[in-house]
Amino acid sequence: MKRIFLILMPALLLLLAACSTTRVVDREPADGFSLSSYKTFNFYEVSASGDSTVPDAAYRQGVTMLQREIARQLTLHGLHQAANPDLEVNIGLVLQEKVQTRQTDIREAPRYVGQRRYSWKSEEIEVGRYKEGTATIHLVDRAQNKMVWRGVVEDVVSPKASRREAQVTAAVAELFKDIR
Repeated sequence: MKRIFLILMPALLLLLAACSTTRVVDREPADGFSLSSYKTFNFYEVSASGDSTVPDAAYRQGVTMLQREIARQLTLHGLHQAANPDLEVNIGLVLQEKVQTRQTDIREAPRYVGQRRYSWKSEEIEVGRYKEGTATIHLVDRAQNKMVWRGVVEDVVSPKASRREAQVTAAVAELFKDIR
């Protein structure tokens, strides 16, 4: 029994890792971009605008989590945070509520007896609602005031606060995985 468990456990872990909803939409470095050319970084001031149904505290918490994780990734790449940086980080954050639907099929049609003009058509049925978050990260060369790298990542936002921190960590790590 123990041997079967040891054999199946790696396969189960690979299957769970494949179920991640994090998706890197885009990574776009400028021509000649090298992160090793920079020594310091800092963040632009982030402000909310537009039609927002997200409470300001929740928005700030999301931005803070992103900033903390981006700072960690840039530090791992040899940069350090400074008041007068070489590289500035701009964060764009969009949160959208989405509706999950499924389409009915003929097997779900009610059975009628004796009606000649009965018609049935397929329709979309709502089965759930969820929030999808998109984070856009711009790295800007401060001396040239020019964007030198852009990355976009999307994920379904967990309703559990404890899970969101892990999602942000995984999403930013995935986004910065191949940056050089």
